Amino acid sequence: MTVAGRKIVESEDEVRYEFGLDRQFDRVLTIDKHTWHVSAEDGQFDSAAGAIASKVKRSWQERGEFPPGVVFSS
Repeated sequence: MTVAGRKIVESEDEVRYEFGLDRQFDRVLTIDKHTWHVSAEDGQFDSAAGAIASKVKRSWQERGEFPPGVVFSS
């Protein structure tokens, strides 16, 4: 499984990523910057959404900023 995400919007309060399997960016993930609450726009927080959220958080912890994109492969 390959899941890719790319940042589409970042504000003071949240960051949003388009993501999907095999680079089909057909879903949106929203991360609250203050609470780290993560939600998928379609209401399905599945393994693909979790993988992107984990990659984004790990990158943020390492670099102190939200990455422009992430990829998860298993």
